[in-house]
Amino acid sequence: MYAAAGALATTTEHGTWIAPADRVTWTPPGFDHSHRFYGRADARVVAVPARMCDELPTHPGVFAVGPLLREAILALTGRPEARPGAHKRLLAVVIDELTEAPEQPLHLPEPSDDRLRVVTDLLHADPGRTATLAELGRGAGASERTLSRLFHTELGMSFHRWRTILRIHHALPHLANGVSVTATAGLCGWSNPSSFIDAFTDIVGQTPGRYQAEHCANLSSH
Repeated sequence: MYAAAGALATTTEHGTWIAPADRVTWTPPGFDHSHRFYGRADARVVAVPARMCDELPTHPGVFAVGPLLREAILALTGRPEARPGAHKRLLAVVIDELTEAPEQPLHLPEPSDDRLRVVTDLLHADPGRTATLAELGRGAGASERTLSRLFHTELGMSFHRWRTILRIHHALPHLANGVSVTATAGLCGWSNPSSFIDAFTDIVGQTPGRYQAEHCANLSSH
């Protein structure tokens, strides 16, 4: 699923992967999944037959899209087959490019532990919540130390990292819908825009202002 414009989220039982504009989400065979779209999305769907998936990742993910992969997806989804076998050849290009594409750190894993789920549910309901892990733990009946350990063992990251990715997930739709960088920072829990810009750049790979400018340009050209 390629976000030519806008943003999209792919959710499985293992969590949510969000793709800003010019990213692609890959879901292997055997994963029940759903999609959600944000902004004036232009989403392109490419189905890969199971017999051709051997070289592709065995886990869902978000991947960067280079120029060749982008044009192959757009050609494959944007026009009828001009000559017999053309789509098959384009699909082979997509698979080749996707096997080499770098994975993006935009996966938000979800817990199975009930105590940890109480905490993550509170933050899903209010990503801007500024409570500490100790404060959140009171409602979950677990200590800060226990919850910190669970974040690492179950989700593979710290509480701070998980909450930051959650906030980025919520920030992308705001930016896609034209909300300013400063307003988005406040809505998603950052005390100042500079902290938001730093976090967004670290995870998405470009500043929110640049992302929004390129996103708006994409909207006008697709």
